[in-house]
Amino acid sequence: MQTVRRGRFILALTTSLVTVMVLAPSAFARADGGQGWYGETTDPAITKVMFAVIAFFPTLILVLSLIQWRLDKAKHARMDAAKAREANVDWRGGW
Repeated sequence: MQTVRRGRFILALTTSLVTVMVLAPSAFARADGGQGWYGETTDPAITKVMFAVIAFFPTLILVLSLIQWRLDKAKHARMDAAKAREANVDWRGGW
């Protein structure tokens, strides 16, 4: 099992590296002087993008934390309901 897992990992790593090595030269071979799809990169453009990145990660953490909190709340509600059913005589099986 370990050799299969190791083989898949090596295959995936090799495929990724070959893909990057094949596609990297085309990034430098463009006729637009290397400006990219956005255009000329200026200091204000970089500043705006980095402020967006700074705002994105705390927002992502907040949203994922709220999702986790709701899931935990629902899980504990299910556990409490199961415990209440077990304690109730009407829900016990048997004669």
